[in-house]
Amino acid sequence: MSAPDLSVIVFAFNEEDNIEPVLAELRGWLAEHEPSSEIVFVDDGSSDHTADAAAEALANVPHQISRHATNRGIGAALKTGVHLARGAWVTFLPADGQIAPEAIGQLRREAHERGTDVVFSVYEARDDGLHRKIFSAGVRGLIFLVHGVVMRSDGPYLFRRTLFDPAQLAPDTFFLNFEFPIRVLGAGTPAGLVTIDCRPRRSGRSKSTNVRRIWGVARDLVDLRLRLAKETLSARRRATRRP
Repeated sequence: MSAPDLSVIVFAFNEEDNIEPVLAELRGWLAEHEPSSEIVFVDDGSSDHTADAAAEALANVPHQISRHATNRGIGAALKTGVHLARGAWVTFLPADGQIAPEAIGQLRREAHERGTDVVFSVYEARDDGLHRKIFSAGVRGLIFLVHGVVMRSDGPYLFRRTLFDPAQLAPDTFFLNFEFPIRVLGAGTPAGLVTIDCRPRRSGRSKSTNVRRIWGVARDLVDLRLRLAKETLSARRRATRRP
């Protein structure tokens, strides 16, 4: 079987009730707009029947399914998905139904029209509440302060698979979705940007916002700065050893 052009990673944690309608919508959209595609489903250690629901929903379309034994985090799920992905291009969607498949089309058009290897997305309007808006603004400020990068990235992004090295990206947490853009933008890689809609969840509650997450961002940004410095130093040492 030839490799698809696009791999769409769907990651989930205890989303059994959302899986069938979310994957049905995605299947239909891909069949019409992205026939050379596959779905890579990653169950991040769910305690319900999320993986079984995904296997049933994807039975008749090109797909891969992986299940983590424990809940490892969004970053780990994304790295697993990229490791399995066969497409030249990769993007992702959460399994909560908040991002419609049409967002994939926006990302793909931007990449084609601008000729870029990565496209990020921001939300048109999202009722996040004051505390989350303050958090987002504070994170962007910290990113600029620590890394000198102006980052605009809220939702899914599209990238050439060759840009994403799971072995290089340390975080298993949501912080990976900060680290990847910081690395790409910090390296001067041209990037596109689109504005997408964010719908209410189909069911259940968000599992990605808590106090520990907020307090951990500053620490993770500093840790990334130190890791980048070490990588730069190691690269310089290797260069000086070459004959």
